Amino acid sequence: MLGEGGAGRRAFGTQNRTLWFWVFVGPFLLGLGVFTYVPLGWSVYLSFFDAHNTVTPSDFVGFGNYTEMLGNKAFTDSLWTFLLFSLFIVPTTFVLSLALALMVNRTRGAQAFFRSVFFLPAACSYVVAALIWKMSLFNGVRFGLANTVLGWFGADQTAWLSTTHPPWYWLVVVTVRLWLQAGFYMVLFLAGLQRISPRLYEAAAVDGARPGWQVLRHITLPQLRTTSVAVVLLLVINAFQAFDEFYNLLSDARGYPPYARPPLVYLYYTALGQGQNLGLGSAGAVILALIIAVVTVGQARWFSLGNKEG
Repeated sequence: MLGEGGAGRRAFGTQNRTLWFWVFVGPFLLGLGVFTYVPLGWSVYLSFFDAHNTVTPSDFVGFGNYTEMLGNKAFTDSLWTFLLFSLFIVPTTFVLSLALALMVNRTRGAQAFFRSVFFLPAACSYVVAALIWKMSLFNGVRFGLANTVLGWFGADQTAWLSTTHPPWYWLVVVTVRLWLQAGFYMVLFLAGLQRISPRLYEAAAVDGARPGWQVLRHITLPQLRTTSVAVVLLLVINAFQAFDEFYNLLSDARGYPPYARPPLVYLYYTALGQGQNLGLGSAGAVILALIIAVVTVGQARWFSLGNKEG
């Protein structure tokens, strides 16, 4: 009997494991290849052709699209938009998400409730959130929520999404992104906080460290180093990929001023706008992907990502 069972395991065990591995992983790999790697490869291919209104071009131009894109002022302005957006959104999201994580971590009761409440906006669509911000909170009319609050203090109503000076649209764009993603990064920080040994805080208390800034500076933040670097990397990458809020909040803005159009919005209008220059848009997408890769690797090397915390 034992021999038969062993023979059965030898005959079917490994085969079944391999079969079920491909049953579960196969559809994911197929979808990843069809919807990710094939489009990426085809985009690189298109970037070397003059592809106006077609995805099967025949006029090879080599690196002409890349040269034209790098010399295009509108594209370089879009990169400055990313830089400006990053200066706004990266530090504010980092500080807010860390503060929320510290507060939730110190909560003794209903921690799961607060964690879920703060994380809930991360499940909301960027498009839906942008439209709520545009049509209800900062719509610029008298009865919009922001202008109603200003009216209580006697201030004049503001055209929040106007692209003239002062550029109040930055407040709208940054706050909607902040609301959407702060809860997600709070969960990452919370996971890092829960990995810190309580003995470190007990030892600090014995040594006379005062709760608050001293403990945060000398124990909590050093122990969160790897988590903090990972959060910064993700924030910068997400800032590069900003599209929904800019497109949905400012699509009606006249002229689209230089600092109101990030790279993805510019590439969208280049590839799918009136000219439908898919070759030029693909070249811009490849350039943007290379910039993201270089920035990500550079940040990881600069902060020595992967070193053991503490």
